[in-house]
Amino acid sequence: MTPSRPYLVRALLDWIIDNEMTPHLLVDATWPGVTVPEAFVQEGKITLNIGPAAVEKLELDNQAISFAARFAGRPMQVYLPMGSVLAIFARENGQGMMFGNEPGSDLQPQTESADDAGTGEAADGKPGSTRPRKGPSLKVVK
Repeated sequence: MTPSRPYLVRALLDWIIDNEMTPHLLVDATWPGVTVPEAFVQEGKITLNIGPAAVEKLELDNQAISFAARFAGRPMQVYLPMGSVLAIFARENGQGMMFGNEPGSDLQPQTESADDAGTGEAADGKPGSTRPRKGPSLKVVK
């Protein structure tokens, strides 16, 4: 299946605008292909106002988001590969959605191979500090 992130971003953008709020994107500025004003990047991330009053020629397709905007009075064309979008939210109340890694999509970072992950045993064959974590468990409470 195709990644759901582009569809969710478009839907949430409409929802935020319909509720007369200001849509913002939280973006990973270190993602390959991202074009944003570097002067506004903090700790590898940037928050961008994508409201109709703030941007021109907003295009959202399944691969990327692009638009023209002004930063400190200077015009710039912004390009955001869809994988770089970490969240979309309303500035006024913070409501929106954070995105994780979608299984099976090209938006997922490379994972560690089984050979690199370790066996969970110390060199002497006894369980060591690198034991794999147990999965979540549920308990019935009466």
